[in-house]
Amino acid sequence: MNESTRSSPVYALLSSLAWLYLLFAGSTTRIKTRNSPARTDFIYALWHSQLAFMIYAKRNTWISVLVSKSGDGEYVARILRKFGLNTIRGSTSRGASQSLMELMERAGKGFPVALTPDGPKGPKGKVQQGIVYLAQKTGMEILPGGVWLSNKITFNSWDNFELPLPFGRAALVYGKPIKVTATDSLPAKAAELEAALNALEPEALELLK
Repeated sequence: MNESTRSSPVYALLSSLAWLYLLFAGSTTRIKTRNSPARTDFIYALWHSQLAFMIYAKRNTWISVLVSKSGDGEYVARILRKFGLNTIRGSTSRGASQSLMELMERAGKGFPVALTPDGPKGPKGKVQQGIVYLAQKTGMEILPGGVWLSNKITFNSWDNFELPLPFGRAALVYGKPIKVTATDSLPAKAAELEAALNALEPEALELLK
């Protein structure tokens, strides 16, 4: 994406409207949280479909979030910055080397980072190995997390992306941190993280009752 595209007023307008909408939807949603960690030095992991409300829930924490270099990623990056979050532009398919180095630098210093391990293109609900490789190289633990909504629109996209609607309820649930040592198998740890993320749903649905 060239600089003239990035500076297009369309990006500024639509990202501002999305920011205002998420502020409204989030502020009118009753949030219940379980297993919230006392510390913040984690690699946060959540499914791509749950990103919208999590942006609101983690506002003003300055977590560094990996965002695609695509046009859609430009909207997301602008919204994240408006909510007081940092961005690293790249993905497993575009700008991977540079973004990985930035992630390793920030995580290696103990700064929190966040990834959607099934993004940016899927398959839905399948953890790619990049996040466990990052944990292995930096020594930072992965914290599985997720948010489930009572009031939402689910899109017919590859990830069934969820847009929160106002005046609903949200359950924000975290799992146990996952450590990846130098001798661990990356595929095995990716499977462990995938299972941990999926295991959060029953607990979250109980909170929503």
